[in-house]
Amino acid sequence: MARLTGTRPVATRRWGCATAFLLLLFTVQAAQKADFSGDSTAATINHSLTLLQRLQELLQSGNGSDSVLRVRSAASDEPKVFHTHQLLLSLQSEVFESLLHNQSVVTLYEPPETAALFEKFIRYLYCGGVSILLHQAIPMHQLASKYRVWGLQRGVAEYMRTHLASESSQGHVVGWYHYAVRVGDAALQESCLQFLAWNLSAVLGSAEWGSVSVELLLLLLERSDLVLHSELELYTAVEGWLSRRQPEAPVAERVLRAIRYPMIAPSQLFRLQAQSVVLARHRSAVQDLLFQAFQFHAASPLHFAKYFDVNCSMFLPRNYLAPSWGSQWVITNPARDDRSTSFQTQLGPSSHDAGKRVTWNVLFSPRWLPVSLRPVYSDSVAGAIQPVRIEDGRPRLVITPAMSSPDFAGVSFQKTVLVGVRQQGRVLVKHAYSFHQSSDEAADFLAHADLQKRTSEYLIDNSLHLHIIIKPVYHSLIKVKK
Repeated sequence: MARLTGTRPVATRRWGCATAFLLLLFTVQAAQKADFSGDSTAATINHSLTLLQRLQELLQSGNGSDSVLRVRSAASDEPKVFHTHQLLLSLQSEVFESLLHNQSVVTLYEPPETAALFEKFIRYLYCGGVSILLHQAIPMHQLASKYRVWGLQRGVAEYMRTHLASESSQGHVVGWYHYAVRVGDAALQESCLQFLAWNLSAVLGSAEWGSVSVELLLLLLERSDLVLHSELELYTAVEGWLSRRQPEAPVAERVLRAIRYPMIAPSQLFRLQAQSVVLARHRSAVQDLLFQAFQFHAASPLHFAKYFDVNCSMFLPRNYLAPSWGSQWVITNPARDDRSTSFQTQLGPSSHDAGKRVTWNVLFSPRWLPVSLRPVYSDSVAGAIQPVRIEDGRPRLVITPAMSSPDFAGVSFQKTVLVGVRQQGRVLVKHAYSFHQSSDEAADFLAHADLQKRTSEYLIDNSLHLHIIIKPVYHSLIKVKK
C-alpha cells in the first residue's frame, strides 16, 4: 500500500480518496435501506462495523492519503507524523477543513499532554469513538475544543461529570473544577462543586486538598450543605491549607472569617486560641468573631437573639456527621416493607442547649401511595376496586419529633437526608434531600430510585444507606437591638 508521494497531484489524490470513501459509505447505506411498505420479508442489513474497521485500517495504512499532519511538541525533537485524509478530517472539524484548504502538509504545535493523545484524537475523527482514562480527560477536552470537534467535547465533558467518584491516586475533581472554570463549562463546574461539598471529608484527607484555589476554598466555605464531621474538622483542614499555601494576609483573614466559630464548642475554641499558630498570627482579624462565639455559648439563645442577628450563616450549622447532629440508618432489603427507627439529637448548637435532647421518630415506606393513586371503589362494577401496581407507589421518609417542649421556642429544625452510594469501590454521597420544620418529609425523596432492583445505584449490597441530619436553626422572636 502506497503512502503519500510527491508525484501524484494533490487534486487527484483527494478525488480518489473521496470517491473510495463515498462509494464505501454508499454501499453500506444502500444495504441498510429496506422497503417497509408492507413486505413482511423486509430487513435491515447493517455493515457499519465493517465500515468502521476499514476506516481504522485506512488510518493505519495511510492508503490514499492526501494530507500530512506533523505534530511537534516541546517534549520531543522529532514530530509525530500522521498520513490522513482531508475529507474525513474536514467532516469532523471545521478547523482542519480550513487548515487543509490550500495545503497538504500542516505542522501543528501541541503541549506534551495533548501531543501524547493526538493519535487517539485522530482515531476518533475516523471511527467516532475513543477510550480515555481520568488523567486524559482534560487534554482530550482541550484537543476537542481547539479543533472544534463538538461531539467529542460534549462526550468528554459528560465523562467527567459521571466519573467524579472514580478513584485516582492524586484525586481529580479539584483539577477538573479549575479546568471547568477556565473553559467556562458551567455544568461541569457545578457538578464538581456539588460533589466536593457533599464529600468534603474525603477531600480534606486527600492530596488534592492542597491544590484547592483561593476562589474554590471561599466558595466551599460559603456553603451550608458541606458534609463533614464537624466545624472543627473544617478549621483544622483550613489551617493546614493556610500553612502550606501562605497566602497574603487579606486572603488568609477572609478565609478565617468564613469559619463558623459558634458551631465549635467553647473548650475547643480555647484550645485553638492557645495552640493554633495560624489563629495567633491573624488573631486581630477574627477576634470579634471569637468573642461573639463565646457570648453565643454563654447566654441562652433567646437572650442572645435580643442583641445579635442569629438569622445569618454564622449561626447556621452545616451538614455535620457527628452523633449529636443525627444518625446513620442502614435499611436492609428496603423494597420489602415499612420500617421505623428513632434517635436523639442536641436541641441546638449553643452550649446552653448542650444537655437538652430531642427524640426523633423516622418512618420509611418503600411503596407509599399518594391519595390520587390509592384504591377506590368503582361505580361501574359493584365492589370492584381499581387495580394498584407496586410500581405506582414511591419511597417515603417521614421525620417527626417525638415530643414538644417550651425549649423549642426560637428554634426550627431543618432535616437533611444523605443517601450513600457505592461508586468505584467507595461509599460516597451522591443524593441529598433537605426539608424544614414546616414539612415532615421531602416531597421528592428517592423519586427516581428503583429499589426493586438489586443493581440500583441507590443500594449497597441490597441495603439503603441513609444518614439523617437535624440542623437546629435559631431565629429571633423580637427585633434585634441596634
